[in-house]
Amino acid sequence: MSNPLPRGWITRYAPSARIRREQGVPGVMGVTGEMAEIVAAPEKGPNAWAQAIAALVVVGALGGGLYLIQKNDAAAADEPAVCRVDDEDEKAAEKANAAHRISGTELCTALNRADLPTLLGTPQEHALTAYGSDGSVRMASGTEIPSPEGTVQLDTYTVKLSRSYDELPIAGMEDLLNEAEAKTVLGHPAVLYSSQTIAFSFDLGGGKSDTGPGGIARALVVAPDTKDGGGSYEIAIWRQDNVRPDDTALLSVAQKVLPAIPGWTAAG
Repeated sequence: MSNPLPRGWITRYAPSARIRREQGVPGVMGVTGEMAEIVAAPEKGPNAWAQAIAALVVVGALGGGLYLIQKNDAAAADEPAVCRVDDEDEKAAEKANAAHRISGTELCTALNRADLPTLLGTPQEHALTAYGSDGSVRMASGTEIPSPEGTVQLDTYTVKLSRSYDELPIAGMEDLLNEAEAKTVLGHPAVLYSSQTIAFSFDLGGGKSDTGPGGIARALVVAPDTKDGGGSYEIAIWRQDNVRPDDTALLSVAQKVLPAIPGWTAAG
């Protein structure tokens, strides 16, 4: 690549709403290999928490590296980033389609709209990076649940669209989440809530890496159907400057993006 990568940079990550309580203990987001998972924290055993935090650093390194590469490419061409698809993405999409599920690439495509910057209130910006991923969520029982997602990053906002096939309803989720409010979006049950992001600081020159609390993410969890039969879509937005995101922007994105998802069930 012609443009050198900067020596230091910061990226942020926002865990999804599928942090469920098991025996009164909240779950924690972690990573194994290429799979994103929810790891249930034991009542005693801080090592599990340490492993989860270490795994999150891996997410930051991989996602942030992709961000830098695509940002440099987009800046060089001064054009919006597109959802990149490689051989692994194509294989994941084929597997998802065969199982009648949506893929990360499809979520990225639905999210990476030409009018996304306008919906976010930053019409002068464009997508710097856009990508999908096809991981899974592993519950404490050992069950793995597909959890594809698409992510688009702009100068001001990062937006993530994900799908969970956990068969758990939206109803009651507001009791488990911060600043949560039950809502109806496009005729579907939904919950609007806040989540703390995790900030990762990396020195690509081989220096010290660091983690710490980031800003607030605002997220909307929406049932795939009007009957709240289980599973969910989630749209989360957070700002690079740690300013609290605008709920109006989040809801505007949801109104346009959700109906564009393949297989979305419109309210009758």
